[in-house]
Amino acid sequence: MIDFHTHTFFSDGALVPSEHVRRVEEMGYEAIAITDHADSSNIGILIPNLIRVAQELNAVNATQLVVGVELTHVPPALIGPLTVECRQLGAQLVVVHGETPVEPVLPGTNRAALEAGVDLLAHPGFITEQEAELAAEKGILLELSGRKGHSLTNGHVAQVARKTGALLAINADAHAPGDFLTEEMSQKVGLGAGLSMDEYVQIRQNMKQLLGRLTPLA
Repeated sequence: MIDFHTHTFFSDGALVPSEHVRRVEEMGYEAIAITDHADSSNIGILIPNLIRVAQELNAVNATQLVVGVELTHVPPALIGPLTVECRQLGAQLVVVHGETPVEPVLPGTNRAALEAGVDLLAHPGFITEQEAELAAEKGILLELSGRKGHSLTNGHVAQVARKTGALLAINADAHAPGDFLTEEMSQKVGLGAGLSMDEYVQIRQNMKQLLGRLTPLA
């Protein structure tokens, strides 16, 4: 199992990074990204601290901790510059909080994230075919969410991705210990969105390939 979208108490999650990783290590995870909610006010705090703990934990743990960030409710015009800044600070993975149907995310956020070349567009809501085509062109993963509310449009996202060839990921958007996905629940998220088992297996491959493309920590 790999998950590219989770939160600790450095934003609105429940756990410190060490316990966060230990919980999924016990579940047999290969890797997990911590992607706390961020904008220009806190990326300079989040990313360096997460780099430090990832370097320490990855030396001794079986589960790899990926240094990520989720740009959240950032105005579309600022997403590109902040993506660049996050990478300069050392983030291995940049996620953008997409246009979920259950929050007032600014229209244009999905496209701005894709144009910025982020790694993952989280819960992209009623993403358009044109946006999905851009994701396919850039190799950006679109998320099927395991989180209540955000998951309402999983079926739409899966359908548009199938039509355009966009790559998919399944993530928990975990905030607390009970949110982490088991393999069985991950399958339910995928199959519940209308995917075949073969398509679900391909998602796991997509995520494995993204993990392999991430810049190693210094």
